[in-house]
Amino acid sequence: MPIAVVRAETFYLPPPPEPADAWADVPAALLVWRWYESRMGRRVVPPADTEQTGESYFARINQNRWIADCSSCGSAAVVSPADPRYACTQCSWGWCTLVFPADVAAVEASLMGLKPALRNWWNADDPANPDAPVPEPTPEPEPGPQLEV
Repeated sequence: MPIAVVRAETFYLPPPPEPADAWADVPAALLVWRWYESRMGRRVVPPADTEQTGESYFARINQNRWIADCSSCGSAAVVSPADPRYACTQCSWGWCTLVFPADVAAVEASLMGLKPALRNWWNADDPANPDAPVPEPTPEPEPGPQLEV
C-alpha cells in the first residue's frame, strides 16, 4: 500500500497518554494550534477573529506533506484540504484562505510513483512556484527605415 500524502489530520496527533482520537472533533486548521501548545508546554491562542485577513495562500506539497507558508514571518505548517484556512502559530498572523487544486486526489495520485521525500508539488498559479513557466520575451519591433537628416 502506498504511503499517503500527509495532511493536518494525520500529522498533528495528541501526545501520549491521550487516546489517538482525543482531537477528532478539532477542525484541521486548529490542530496545529493544539499540537503546538502541547509540544511547547505553553498556552497559544489562535486569532480570535475568525474573519479572514483577505489574503490567500497557495497550499503546496513539500516532501509528502500539504503545507502553507506564512507571508508575514516565513514559518510553515501542515494543512488540509478538509479545512482550507491557515493562521500562523509563530507570528499569529490571522486566518488566511488556502488555495488547493480543484482535484486534490488527482494531484496526490500523480505523486505516488515517487519516494515520499521526493514528492513536491506547486500550484501553477503560485507566484512562488520555482518551476513556473517563464513567459517568452516579446520581440523588439523592427525600427523600419531611418530618415537621414
